[in-house]
Amino acid sequence: MGMRDIVKEGDRILTKKCRPVEKFDEKLASLLDDMAETLKAADGVGLAAPQVGILRRVCIVDVGDKDGLVELVNPEIIASSGTQTGAEGCLSCPNEYGLVERPMFVTVKAYDRNGNEFTMKGEGLKARAFCHEIDHLNGIIFKQKVQRMLRPDEING
Repeated sequence: MGMRDIVKEGDRILTKKCRPVEKFDEKLASLLDDMAETLKAADGVGLAAPQVGILRRVCIVDVGDKDGLVELVNPEIIASSGTQTGAEGCLSCPNEYGLVERPMFVTVKAYDRNGNEFTMKGEGLKARAFCHEIDHLNGIIFKQKVQRMLRPDEING
């Protein structure tokens, strides 16, 4: 496993749509392992492959709940309901936060690192994280959906 550099806003790779994963192999497993190590070191809740310079439909989410780290390969949101508006940030946009409206509940269909299909439901922060990371796979960063940017004193207060 190894740490990867996180691509910052302004790099064109963050604006590109990612290609689906077709081979579930050791290269994919290595990418997922590296992404997990990078996410943990950055103290984030999600990371998408383009954020480490790879244009593949792969992302990970860890909101600190019972599911722990969730690996999503070729994910798609198949259902959503409700709305929530809250502060959102991004490892590719350090120290920037904004109010973003997202669904309160989502169901995601994806594959694990071995090519097994699964579905998972997310509520609240997990739903927000799923949406945020899947947006990255489509070349969208949260600042394109922000209602307004937040000042530092508005983040924790």
